[in-house]
Formats: sequence, structure tokens, C-alpha cells
Amino acid sequence: MEKMKRRNTIKKIFASLAGVAGISAVAKANTSVSQSTEKEAFSIVEEQDVPLFSGATKQGNTVYIAGKGAHFDGDIKAHTDHVLKELEKELIKAGSSMDKVLKVNVYLHDLSDYKGMNEIFRGRFGSKPPVRTTVATYGGVPGDSLVEMDCIAYI
Repeated sequence: MEKMKRRNTIKKIFASLAGVAGISAVAKANTSVSQSTEKEAFSIVEEQDVPLFSGATKQGNTVYIAGKGAHFDGDIKAHTDHVLKELEKELIKAGSSMDKVLKVNVYLHDLSDYKGMNEIFRGRFGSKPPVRTTVATYGGVPGDSLVEMDCIAYI
């Protein structure tokens, strides 16, 4: 009985120490985040003189590019080409490039456009393409675009 009490006490002590160590690690992680450079926003879209969203933001060595669409008549291949060129322009403005893209989200108006979008998408991000999520949106993509894409890259 005495051995069990000692074991339980020792377990409680180790659990407490592990908890303190975990809190310490979180505190250190939070400190390193707060010491990084401030977020830089550019290509800000305003509606009625109030900022609505940024076309791109940078935090440290990471850049986030907002969704780009194609707002003209055309097929999925023309829209995909236009959207990829718009992403590339924003990446260059932010000091990055298509080769440095880590993640792309693709939103299709119609899933039947998947194959045509892939034909144009293939090879646009260099020999090591980013990870990608592709979904067909219920109700379509805003602005009557057949495709919209956003991405995350490093600088």
C-alpha cells in the first residue's frame, strides 16, 4: 500500500513537471512569434472607403496571396491561364515566385473543368509542385469566374 502511494506521488510530480515544461515551451514559441516582423499588407481592396481585404500579406518570410479569378468570357483553360498569371504577378510584387509556392487552393465553378484546369496548371510551379486542394464550389465562384486560386509561398 505504501509503495502505491509513493508511485502515485511520483507520477503526480512528473506530471506537474511535464506540464510546466510544456507551458515553458509554449511561452518560448509565443515569444519567437512576437519578435518576428509585423504583417505587411498590400493590394488592399476597399469598398466604400473601408478596407475589405488584402490581395496579399507577408509575415516574416511567408506570403499569402488572396484568391484570384478571371472575370471575362472564356473557357476553363483561358481562365486558368489568367489566374495563374495573376498569382505570379502578386508573388513577384511580394518578392517571391511560382517556384516558391508551398500550397495552392483551387476552386472550380464546375468539377467537369478539372481536366482542362490541370492541363494549364501542370508545370507552372517548377519541377517541385506545391501541395494542392481542389474543390468544386456550390453556387459557383464569385464574379462568374470558372476558377479561383489562392496560394501560400515563401520569400
